Amino acid sequence: MKQTMKDLPETERPYEKCIREGEETLSDSELLSVILRCGTKGCSSLALANNILKHMQESSYPGLPGLIHSSLADLEKIHGVGKVKAVQLKCIGELSKRISMAAAKPSLSFHHPDSIASYYMERLRHQEQELLICMMLDNRNHLLSERLISKGTVNATLVTPREIYMEAVRCHAVSLILVHNHPGGDPEPSGCDREITQRIYEAGELLGIRLLDHIIIGDRSYTSFKERGMMR
Repeated sequence: MKQTMKDLPETERPYEKCIREGEETLSDSELLSVILRCGTKGCSSLALANNILKHMQESSYPGLPGLIHSSLADLEKIHGVGKVKAVQLKCIGELSKRISMAAAKPSLSFHHPDSIASYYMERLRHQEQELLICMMLDNRNHLLSERLISKGTVNATLVTPREIYMEAVRCHAVSLILVHNHPGGDPEPSGCDREITQRIYEAGELLGIRLLDHIIIGDRSYTSFKERGMMR
């Protein structure tokens, strides 16, 4: 027998519970149901939310993080989820990443690798392919610009110092910081990571644009070449 939200006692309805007791008292499925607002024919938003989370439990990324890793096509395979709700769910994941970056921004310091890792952690740790980002700084260590240099495998044959320093000269940068992720979750630098870093560092020394650090983001962990004493 199908159940709608009106069939539930008022004490069990997520929207009313949020008003009465606060949003922190809601379960994951209750939060999701409030955001979805409505379910489908014969299926309440709470039942739909439970169905979505059940689907995520069977994926490689259980729970709410599954929303970030699922494509629109993946989400539309869930019974009761059409294109509109799939877009809503993807936007929830993106919003969570942006909130995390905004919260980390006030403590962002280019002298402290841990603050840079915190700033990029939620944006990069969920990525399923490698992204290489270049942060370009002025002579007071203020961020001038951020550029996505490479998307896919970060390979020394594909990432060249030339393209990085062309961007740096265009932005009038005096120093750089590289940030990239390891989708597997282990931030330990590979031989290729070391080779790329060395080539870019040496090119920068010749051009007078210093590479200050290369930070690799893993799953809730990071490695800083600067902290490891590998920037030389």
